[in-house]
Amino acid sequence: MLIPRIYISAAHKSSGKTTLSIGLCAALNKQGFKVQSFKKGPDYIDPLWLTRASQRACHNLDFNTMSDCEITDYLVRYGEGADISITEGNKGLYDGVALDGSDSNAAMAKLTQSPVVLVIDTRGVTRGVAPLLQGYQAFDEDVDITGVIYNLSSGGRHEQKLRAVTQEYTDIPVLGVVKTNHLLQIDERHLGLMPSNESQDAVQKIDDIANVVADSVDLEALLAISNRSPELEPSGYQEKNHSLKIPLKNTLRVGICEDPAFGFYYESDKQAFRDLGVELVTINTLHDEKLPENLDGLFIGGGFPETQMQALADNTSMRYHIKKAIEEGLPTYAECGGLMYLSQSLHWNGQSVPMVGIIPADAKMNATPQGRGYVELQETADNLWQVALNNEQPLKIIKAHEFHYSHLENTEIDMLTKKGKFAYKVQRGVGITGEYDGWVYKNLLATYAHMRDTESFHWVQRFVEFIHKNK
Repeated sequence: MLIPRIYISAAHKSSGKTTLSIGLCAALNKQGFKVQSFKKGPDYIDPLWLTRASQRACHNLDFNTMSDCEITDYLVRYGEGADISITEGNKGLYDGVALDGSDSNAAMAKLTQSPVVLVIDTRGVTRGVAPLLQGYQAFDEDVDITGVIYNLSSGGRHEQKLRAVTQEYTDIPVLGVVKTNHLLQIDERHLGLMPSNESQDAVQKIDDIANVVADSVDLEALLAISNRSPELEPSGYQEKNHSLKIPLKNTLRVGICEDPAFGFYYESDKQAFRDLGVELVTINTLHDEKLPENLDGLFIGGGFPETQMQALADNTSMRYHIKKAIEEGLPTYAECGGLMYLSQSLHWNGQSVPMVGIIPADAKMNATPQGRGYVELQETADNLWQVALNNEQPLKIIKAHEFHYSHLENTEIDMLTKKGKFAYKVQRGVGITGEYDGWVYKNLLATYAHMRDTESFHWVQRFVEFIHKNK
């Protein structure tokens, strides 16, 4: 199947590839092209921006939680019908966790047979781009580096030198030179870019970036490169995945908290709910006074509750109704920011405000990450979702990721275990206590880990089956 595509990577992180990917998606979309975006790795913030820029839901491709077949099938499934699919890499082209590069951007580009466009930060360099490009080509000749976009150039003379050096010493086409421009700046915070669901001027910012990129990059050449991509054939994973779905019993209503405080959700996970006959009912924890009527379950994802802490605290009615619902047994799942919201209080920048109060601990923000990277969790017998799906054996090891600056304090593990239990023993990562994650209380599971519904762990199906059993 022909899926026109390119892979945006860089020599190193913070080269500007996210901003340029946003600009490319938006610029091509404004010209009437159907653009499908993808993001390598576990990431929520960049996909929020890419979704707005392309006006199509961005999807993540991740070696840690997905098989090779799943990755290629995602590309085919969501890229079908688009004029171009743009995958934004994470970190540098050859960077990854594995020493052999098996989970790097280069490996992803090779697996998906995607032409690579390198974004190079040119601050303080001219002739030096030549050995860099030569080295990146020679390091792995199976990686198809088809173009380069120079970013953050200082002006016309700098651009001329960059183009001349590239032509003299390499055979890589220069697709564009983007000059330093304040319009390209997106506010950052501890987890990266300011999420677009918080930024009031996100639409204008994306439009500004699109205009700069359209004026600086040869979009026709980029499209031509994408159209030279080899055909991709689906592996049949989707059909296999479909056969695992639990039978529809009756429509469920699951509340999902989506607002400036909570916005970290994988689009494919939300689709997994819908595929199982679940109606996702949006909840705004900042403004809604109570939970929607007739909910069968509740999902509070990650986000930045600390940036909205006063508004969350001020909405005493919502906090009361969520606590009451959980105490009455409403099946509830909370990840990271959701876990913080369910704690007794939240502390940040010298301020402290009350939260929902279900978890007997206080959430405190720190200046440095308390848990960061891929995690491996061993299921315990106390996991609420010990459910066999079509004779599937309960998983022993779950692969996920965590990225949190907060930790729970003013509590001992004995205090947590006295009121609840833990669903996971941490094999790799930090979790809640360093040894355990996934606090269980009644029908609540609250964890610092971010799960992904994939072939290796259909958590959505497990949660939905748990809701059915408790309905």
